[in-house]
Amino acid sequence: MAPVVSQANALFSAISRRRFNLRTICGRRTGSASYTSSAPSPAADIDTPLAGTKILEAFSEEFEIGSRKITLETGKMARFANGAVVLAMEETRVLSTVASAKGDSVRDFLPLTVEYQEKQFAQGVIPGTFMRREGAPKERELLCGRLIDRPIRPLFPAGFYHEVQVMASVLSSDGKQDPDVMAANATSAALMLSDIPWDGPIGIIRIGRISGQFIVNPSMDELSLSDLNLVYACTREKTLMIDVQAREISEKDLEAALRLAHPEAVKYLEPQIRLAAKAGKQKREYKLSMVSKKTYDRIRSLAEAPIEAVFTDPTYGKFERGEALDRITQDVKKELEQECDEEGLKFLSKTVDTVRKQVVRRRIIGEGRRVDGRRLDEVRPLYCESGNLPVLHGSSLFSRGDTQVLCTVTLGAPGEAQHLDSLVGPPTKRFMLHYSFPPFCINEVGKRVGLNRREVGHGTLAEKALLAVLPPEDDCPYTVRINAEVMASDGSTSMASVCAGSMALLDAGIPLREHVAGLSVGLVNEVDPSTGDITDYRILTDILGLEDHLGDMDFKISGTRNGVTAIQLDIKPAGIPLDIICECLEPALKGRLQILDQMEREINVARSQDGRNSPRILTLKYSNDAIRRLIGPLGSLKRKIEEETGARISVNDGSLTLVSKNQAVLEKVTEKIDLIVGREIEKGGIYKGVITSIKEYGAFVEFNGGQHGLLHISELSHEPVSRVTDVVSVGQVLSLMCIGLDVRGNVNLSLKATLPRPGSKTNTSVAAPQAPRVWEPIDNENEKKYQDGKPLESGTSLLSGMSGVLIRSAVACDEDEKSAGLNKKSKRRSRSNSESKSNAKSPVENNAKSASDDEDERNTDSQGVLNSNKSTAEAPLSIKKLKLGTEMTAKVHQVRARGLVLDLGGGIRGMYRFEVGFQRDFEVGDEVKVKCSSFSTKGIPVMSLVEERKS
Repeated sequence: MAPVVSQANALFSAISRRRFNLRTICGRRTGSASYTSSAPSPAADIDTPLAGTKILEAFSEEFEIGSRKITLETGKMARFANGAVVLAMEETRVLSTVASAKGDSVRDFLPLTVEYQEKQFAQGVIPGTFMRREGAPKERELLCGRLIDRPIRPLFPAGFYHEVQVMASVLSSDGKQDPDVMAANATSAALMLSDIPWDGPIGIIRIGRISGQFIVNPSMDELSLSDLNLVYACTREKTLMIDVQAREISEKDLEAALRLAHPEAVKYLEPQIRLAAKAGKQKREYKLSMVSKKTYDRIRSLAEAPIEAVFTDPTYGKFERGEALDRITQDVKKELEQECDEEGLKFLSKTVDTVRKQVVRRRIIGEGRRVDGRRLDEVRPLYCESGNLPVLHGSSLFSRGDTQVLCTVTLGAPGEAQHLDSLVGPPTKRFMLHYSFPPFCINEVGKRVGLNRREVGHGTLAEKALLAVLPPEDDCPYTVRINAEVMASDGSTSMASVCAGSMALLDAGIPLREHVAGLSVGLVNEVDPSTGDITDYRILTDILGLEDHLGDMDFKISGTRNGVTAIQLDIKPAGIPLDIICECLEPALKGRLQILDQMEREINVARSQDGRNSPRILTLKYSNDAIRRLIGPLGSLKRKIEEETGARISVNDGSLTLVSKNQAVLEKVTEKIDLIVGREIEKGGIYKGVITSIKEYGAFVEFNGGQHGLLHISELSHEPVSRVTDVVSVGQVLSLMCIGLDVRGNVNLSLKATLPRPGSKTNTSVAAPQAPRVWEPIDNENEKKYQDGKPLESGTSLLSGMSGVLIRSAVACDEDEKSAGLNKKSKRRSRSNSESKSNAKSPVENNAKSASDDEDERNTDSQGVLNSNKSTAEAPLSIKKLKLGTEMTAKVHQVRARGLVLDLGGGIRGMYRFEVGFQRDFEVGDEVKVKCSSFSTKGIPVMSLVEERKS
């Protein structure tokens, strides 16, 4: 035991005194230097197992495209993957990995799976979900996965049916670059490094355009200003994939963008080739599922003639043709079973499909005739119908041949916009198009599950096509959702959704700039087997589902008469020359114009929402205090209003957005808000109020969110009223018009101004507005103010420059009655001095003046000044321009016991106090020259005479 202890102590001593040198890194190879013991040890000659430093051999390639520095790196991360590459652009990094199953395949198709994921750690955020982790793939992740899948799928060799999985993950994002194109290029580099057979590499590039100038690899800020978002994928010589979102870009400009994108995308190829030469694996030998020539010739001899007979008969419909082809397949199967041809039975369906493809292609190229008998550039018969579901906000039905799509539009509040949780792009989306492809549309049985990649992709394409023609958010604040339900499918249902969606939006009253239509263009070509070059080809307009399946290309193009709004190109062969792609733009435009003509004959302008069961949106601006009163404690008052009216109230900083099902609900909710919050008092505005108290001279009314006004007895009816209680009662709700505000801010209301005059068919005293007027709140400076049916000039108001509205209570009015009774005798003596002149007038004029004096006595204030209820047409003077010493000619508006009320012009009233011993013989309408000598505590101009009164 002693030697063992001794050795253990020696080992411990050696380890405790060990000194490590610094790590050395050379040529991106990580290692560690050797160490030495500081003192000799009995066990120094014993090899001790020590933990060293892991050697990570990394390879990288750096290059620059469009002023952006790009780095491809492999060897550091995901070393067990068949191929793994990290692509970096500035501070954004994306990891893409590929793996392939090793066993023999038993399928007759390529099971390629592409998964793209954006986790929140890439931007330093913890997910806001309950579990605080990412859940099911989001729409953007599915779309990015499709963007990667579409260009790489055609480059796998024919007969390679082994399962392949691509996983792309965003490691970090600075928000400046969209990681989708980066992930696609990283996937291409990973496939080049792997041992999976693949005919790459490919390059993917994004092109934008700002002010007519094309931008390569634009940032997210530049994309927000761009009218073009083009994603282009290609090999060195051929195009693989195109994805476009644009704002009506012309075909000529689009072709220029495509020809610019190709050489820029090719710049990605050489760095991938160099990286693969450094760290790539040797391509393994995979077993390919290929049918022998003998078996192929046998199946072809049995099936070719009957298949050609079916395809040359244009009377067959989609399902009749399909049933006939299935019977041919079953007949061939019986022959092979009798011959015990196992290989033929194994590859029967795939071989028969190849024979079908050759028959159709030979007829199109040789005879120029298609399966349904149409010419190559002929569009199928069209059917358009809008408003077929009148209860909905908007609806339409569009049919092109056997393809049929029903679109419905639902309008909602701005707060119902979709919240996006992505690393880049806008946080919300107010326009959504949801595409649905139910099994019954192709007469099949299936289950409806969650998000489908195909449905998401088709819906997004149609959404991008319509987004370019939507009005600005200020003109159309709705959140818009379109449901595109495929009723029957025989090719290009996504483009039919664009056509139906455009008509449904106009039916819902959304003022689109232009109609949008779309169709799909196909391609059939002949290829030289030795060189792979295309020797002949035909372009097909508006392809069938069968032509899409048996052809080489599905080129979906949508747009208006002015230009293209969206494009999606998918191909089956390993690339198509760009010249052929550009040639397809012209027949697509001709077909699109034919469809637009048919759509415009059905509906060409947005329908009016008057009388329709369409929602209404109204935005009101209030102070934050007013909004607090409306919301109530914990939002209780707001919820109560929503439950009672059925409307929805969205609260923002300083504004309220009201959304109602129709105009009646909107009026109901605005009335409730007016009673709680109120609006700025405007002359001529009609308000609903409640009678709170009744006096012998009138009634006090509570209206406009707790404000008070006086309904004088003379304003109750066009007929004479002896008692106020004969017309109104306490608690009664009335619609009253504001007929004026006096200098103290007292609100004068009128009931008779809202009633028609006796004996007249229409109300001639009050001009009825042509459209419902929504009065602006206190903080709103954008909407027009009205006075006597005309908008006020900027800087003027009904208060003539006075700052606030002062409402008197009933108690204050009672005190004024007492003070008015004390002054009644002195005022009558004042009128007696001019009695001789008054007697010269007619009795009618004397009665009118007497009635006016009695009314003035009841409404006189402590200063002896009353503002007129009439507005002045001319406004040469404002209260802000009136200064001390200003001279002017004024008219006598009223004669009081202690002075005069003067009309200074511009709706401004001033007062002149009688001096002691002054002769009181003024009359209403006399002109006097006065000057401003002072202002009262209420801001009323106090005038003094400059010269004697003019007779």
